[in-house]
Amino acid sequence: MARVKIEHRLGIAAPAHEIWKLVGDLAHWKDWNPLYTEAEGTLAFGAQLKLTLVLPGRKPQVIRPTVESWTPEELIHWRLSMLGGLVRTIRYIEIEKLTDTGCIFSNGEIFDGPLGPLVARSMRGAIRSGFAAMGEAVKTRVEAAWRGQAESPT
Repeated sequence: MARVKIEHRLGIAAPAHEIWKLVGDLAHWKDWNPLYTEAEGTLAFGAQLKLTLVLPGRKPQVIRPTVESWTPEELIHWRLSMLGGLVRTIRYIEIEKLTDTGCIFSNGEIFDGPLGPLVARSMRGAIRSGFAAMGEAVKTRVEAAWRGQAESPT
């Protein structure tokens, strides 16, 4: 069975721990995240999250994914099953440390199941735009915060 992967990656000029401070704090996603305007739950293996997903050009949708894996300063993975399992996804947010003050932020989803690839292809533009908006929001916030800390006298 074919899988479809949609991803957005970008470089962030800040340490992994600074990115994690923003991304790992689900309760405050509503303050900055254009893709998930509401987020409830805890990052714990097997925990269920409640997220309001807002893709460009589409109505907000509440989803209830299950946390598959998470590692502070590195990744969050969750899985979601829709339409009775006809669409299954693994969503990932990953921080790849390149240097002490530089990382790659990856934000993507793998679609599987009998209808997963079809759904992914039909919504690819909106999904990619949503991932890009989230990535750019992370970059803007984290780099501004990091520059402020790095410039502050100690």
